[in-house]
Amino acid sequence: MDVDTGGTAWVLTSAALVLLMTPGLAFFYGGMVRAKSVLNMIMMSLGSIGVVGVLWVLYGYSVAFGNDVGAGLLGNPGEYLGLEALLGGPDDPTALPDLAFVAFQAMFAILTVALVSGAIADRTRFGPWLLFAGLWATLVYFPVAHWVFAFDSDDGNVSGGWIANDLAALDFAGGTAVHINAGAAALALVLVLGRRRGWPGVAMGPHNLPFVVLGAGLLWFGWFGFNAGSAMAADNLAATAFVNTLAAPCAAMLGWLLVERIAYGKPTTLGAATGIVAGLVAITPACGSVTPLGALVIGATAGVACALAVGLKFRFGLDDSLDVVGIHLVGGLIGTLLVGLFATETVTGDPAAEGLFYGGGLSQLGAQALAAVAVLVYSFVLTLLIALLVKALVGFRADREGEAIGLDETEHAESAYEFTVLRDGMPSSRATADAGR
Repeated sequence: MDVDTGGTAWVLTSAALVLLMTPGLAFFYGGMVRAKSVLNMIMMSLGSIGVVGVLWVLYGYSVAFGNDVGAGLLGNPGEYLGLEALLGGPDDPTALPDLAFVAFQAMFAILTVALVSGAIADRTRFGPWLLFAGLWATLVYFPVAHWVFAFDSDDGNVSGGWIANDLAALDFAGGTAVHINAGAAALALVLVLGRRRGWPGVAMGPHNLPFVVLGAGLLWFGWFGFNAGSAMAADNLAATAFVNTLAAPCAAMLGWLLVERIAYGKPTTLGAATGIVAGLVAITPACGSVTPLGALVIGATAGVACALAVGLKFRFGLDDSLDVVGIHLVGGLIGTLLVGLFATETVTGDPAAEGLFYGGGLSQLGAQALAAVAVLVYSFVLTLLIALLVKALVGFRADREGEAIGLDETEHAESAYEFTVLRDGMPSSRATADAGR
């Protein structure tokens, strides 16, 4: 059966780019933790790929994009069970293969779960994390993806989620379903697991800043697929989203560095990398509805606001280890709400979706705010319950000894850095001394 080969190639390429974001996140997060827990941090991202990938094939796609079975809240879990029903291709020979869309959306689910892990770095056992990841994907991400991404079909044969269709909030690539969702979950997990031992008195800075920059670069590279790929075609809208995904992080990085320069006297490499990610988060919901100038404003706003927000965890005593709340929750809220100000028919092609600054009044801003609050509350409450359940069933947090020794050794029996080279069974220092005699 003939298909849209150009569109299919673009969507599958974008899906591969989005998958690359999760290993990129592993480096980004891994560089920010202490050396004794870097592998555990990386494994939490890799483990998310395994768990969510399996669940997506079994029933996750069906829950997210199956025909609605209840007031726009949930897709039919059995409709596409195992994906076999989608193997035949689309009825319309000019459309994309169904499995291309399945693949693309799978990467969103994987990344969203992995994002949450940064909040509880340095203190989380790997096995319980995998259990949490499976439960959270099932009970939180898959339903929320249905709310936000599942649109009614033009012919009326497919019904989708309430945010996409009834509320008509604009979320081009996942400000609510991905970033607000992950950020709210991170906040709940921080409350359940508590602080790292010694925080905030003990220094717990990044152990490998080049890893952080590498991770940010991979994230940005993959994010072009994340945002521009959400156009589902290699067209003008994809190009607009691509340019906006360039513009916003540039402005956000400069905004973050300005805050650092004013507050601390020095701009930092960590700040530059983190500012880029903050801009990417904020432009995600807006990249398909604003102009490049709007993207610059959204990025700059997110860079400044997120830089200020990450400092609040010390004031409130919330040990959000890698600032998931400060970046993804705050950045996601900024991007989602500013759509209500900067959305324009010039980009969306929909005169009903004009933002306040383009003569659209407050209706779109109200829809954006309701969508953001609904996802935030649902994710926070459900995550709190899931985390408490995992804690009660198998324990969630590493014990005092494991946290002191490092999770790489206690959870994985590995070390990221081996500085001792053996020669004839002796440590390198002893071998060197003997060789000199």
